[in-house]
Amino acid sequence: MNILIIEDEEQAAKKLIRMVRERLPETFIHGPIESVEASVNWLNNNPAPDLILMDIHLSDGLSFDIFGKVEVSVPVLFTTAYDQYALRAFKVNSVDYLLKPIGTDELNAAFAKFETRYGARLKDEIVATDRYSFLKSDYENTFKQRFVTRVGDRIVAIQTEDIAYGYSENKATYLKSFDGKSYLIDYSLEQLEDLLDPQAFFRLNRQYVTRFKAIDKMLAYSNSRLKIELINCDDKHIVLSREKTALFKVWIDK
Repeated sequence: MNILIIEDEEQAAKKLIRMVRERLPETFIHGPIESVEASVNWLNNNPAPDLILMDIHLSDGLSFDIFGKVEVSVPVLFTTAYDQYALRAFKVNSVDYLLKPIGTDELNAAFAKFETRYGARLKDEIVATDRYSFLKSDYENTFKQRFVTRVGDRIVAIQTEDIAYGYSENKATYLKSFDGKSYLIDYSLEQLEDLLDPQAFFRLNRQYVTRFKAIDKMLAYSNSRLKIELINCDDKHIVLSREKTALFKVWIDK
C-alpha cells in the first residue's frame, strides 16, 4: 500500500510516520509534504496513493485548497489540532478526522475503518497492476545512502549498506559497522530510524535499530517476548516488548 503524508510540522510528521510503520510495516510512505502548492504538484506528477494522511493547516494555507486545484479521488484521513473543520472534511473523501495529539489507538481505529471500506478494492488493484514496482523504487530512493562523521581529524563516509545497527549510549547515537567499528553521528536514534529503510532496518527498542543480518541470536523470553543478541555487541539483554515482538515477527517473515 502507498500512503502520502501531507504535514508541515516536522515532529508531528515523524511521529505519524513511525506510527504508520508500526501498524503497516510493508507500506510505502511518501512525503511529508508541507504546503498546498507542493501537494498539488506531487499529486499532478505521481501515481495516486491509496490513502492520504492530511493536516489541515499547512505552511501556505488550508489543505482544503488542494481539492480545488487537483482532483483527489483517493480516501483522506485528516489529522489536525482544530475541531471546527470536521463537517467540511467529511465532504471531501474523508475516512476519519483525528485530533492531535494522535494516539496509537485512534490511528489504528482509523486504519481499521479504512481497511473495512477500501480493503477489497485495494487488494484487487494490487493483483491487477504492477504499479507498485515504480512506487517502491521512488520510496526507497528517499532514504540515506551514506552517513558522514568525523574520526579524529578525518572525515569518514559510512555507506548505509555497511551499517549493522544503530544504538544510543550516554545520550549519543552511534552506527556499528559489520567489521565492529563504532561511529558517532549527529542524529538521535529517532531521527536515524526515519532515515533508514524500514524494509531493511527494525527498531528493537529505545536503544537499538538493527539490520536483520546483524542479529546473532533470537531467544524466547518471558511473557511472549523476544531477547535479541547482535553481532559485535556486549549488551546481551536486548528485550523486545510484546507489541514489538509481534511486529518483529511480521518484519522477518518475508
